[in-house]
Amino acid sequence: MREKLTHKYDLTIIGGGPVGLFAAYFAGMRNADVAIIESLPQLGGQVAALFPEKMVYDVGGIAGIKAKDLIKQQEAQLALFPPKIFLKTEAQTIETDDDGDYVITTTQGDLHTRGIIIAIGTGAFAPRRLAFDYDPALETAGYLDYFVQDLETYRDRDVVIAGGGDSAIDWALALAPIAQHVTLVHRRNQFRGLESSVTKLEESPVQIKTPYLISQLATAADQLVIDLKKVKTDDHEQLRADKLIVNYGFTADSRVLRQWGLELAGMKVKVNTQMATNRPRIYAIGDVVTYPGKLDLLAVGYAEAPIAVATALQTIYPEKIQPVHSTSLFEH
Repeated sequence: MREKLTHKYDLTIIGGGPVGLFAAYFAGMRNADVAIIESLPQLGGQVAALFPEKMVYDVGGIAGIKAKDLIKQQEAQLALFPPKIFLKTEAQTIETDDDGDYVITTTQGDLHTRGIIIAIGTGAFAPRRLAFDYDPALETAGYLDYFVQDLETYRDRDVVIAGGGDSAIDWALALAPIAQHVTLVHRRNQFRGLESSVTKLEESPVQIKTPYLISQLATAADQLVIDLKKVKTDDHEQLRADKLIVNYGFTADSRVLRQWGLELAGMKVKVNTQMATNRPRIYAIGDVVTYPGKLDLLAVGYAEAPIAVATALQTIYPEKIQPVHSTSLFEH
């Protein structure tokens, strides 16, 4: 990150899930200078990371859409008013500066902003890692991945995928026609993915290894040596691969909310009808918030985003007349 200390954003959105993306887009329509902080290496939050193949039915005007396709459309929408995006970046502290604005300390440096909209859902995400110690150089050397960012990285390679949910199955099916060989390792005989996806997997050329756990990693002859232990036995076997993708899900941590000095109800942020928290010019939207009548629906989060943006910009720039309708925001 390392932004110049003289630069100050109008609004910083903490959280790059669907609700945070819509807030950034709506703020962009208002000509705001916007930044997005996202802890994952890609946008989309929980929707993209955990449920890419699930259908979303609560978006107005769309009968049904896969979660991953929804995020693609939101990214295309966001490109109309591109914000500054900081991926693999975690917000740590939020302090006031000499102007009464905010300094967000992150894992990549400090970010200065006039207002903040928190859209972290159920918390910051991190991948569940392998349960045993291994050489971290395996990650930096490209043998071990916890995210799939570019399918071409795996073209003509022997790939092993560990996991049994929708994401692991999606990756296996997507890589089957690209990689030289794909093996899916899961600790149970049954998979947790959608039935239709499991059927496709069983009909695909992907080799399925169940019930096995990965117990050790090593390298030999420029390949990864993966030791598999059969569940509830002492049986072991080895696989060799060019790449290992681990998808054991993600952990969410909302404890940081207390460090930010926000008034909470349980693990939710209390907001008023303008999505304002107890701290000036800090707002919260989506699944992270609570108020009377709140529903944890994507449609509700999308509605909360413009309220937060409009309130924030009216507070930051009270002298400006804010447009009411989206049709007045575009030049045709």
